[in-house]
Amino acid sequence: MNVQEIQERLKEGNKRYVEDKENPTSDQGLRNSLTGGQQPFAIILSCADSRVVPEMIFDCNIGELFVVRVAGNIANMSSMASIEYAVAHLNCKLILVLGHESCGAVTAAVNGGDNGPNLNHLVDHITDAVQAGEGKELAEVIKINAANNAKTLASNSQIIGDAVANNKVEIKSGYYNLGSGVVDFLD
Repeated sequence: MNVQEIQERLKEGNKRYVEDKENPTSDQGLRNSLTGGQQPFAIILSCADSRVVPEMIFDCNIGELFVVRVAGNIANMSSMASIEYAVAHLNCKLILVLGHESCGAVTAAVNGGDNGPNLNHLVDHITDAVQAGEGKELAEVIKINAANNAKTLASNSQIIGDAVANNKVEIKSGYYNLGSGVVDFLD
């Protein structure tokens, strides 16, 4: 599949999800077929929020998506390393950085203050989005954060950056609306 077909597949799966017509079937046969390896068709960098489950949101079975989840859907060294693996070894052609409505990590970054060393480290990755979105609604800051992290993937990883430069992978960002279940593709 090319990038446009992959994005269309994600949109169709999201439509089924929104219409309550999803049909994942992770039965014994499927699990057995995946023991020798995986061939996901897309990479999703998503928030760790329990309400944001990419496999469900895009109506996908196990083995179809390579999902990396971290609060604030940030492109840090660990999440980038995982994505680099999928780009270099699984030949995925699309990376989607998926922000979502009411993101707690972005809210913490907007609110500021001392959240302890670990959360402060994570929130530091969101500071640029907060500054760029100053005076805007939280949803806009979340979208800016997703777009910033999409750019960070290409600029801070030689493997991902080279794949983008050689037209082997595209990076897009999106926004998941919790209430409706709709994913807005931002690019």
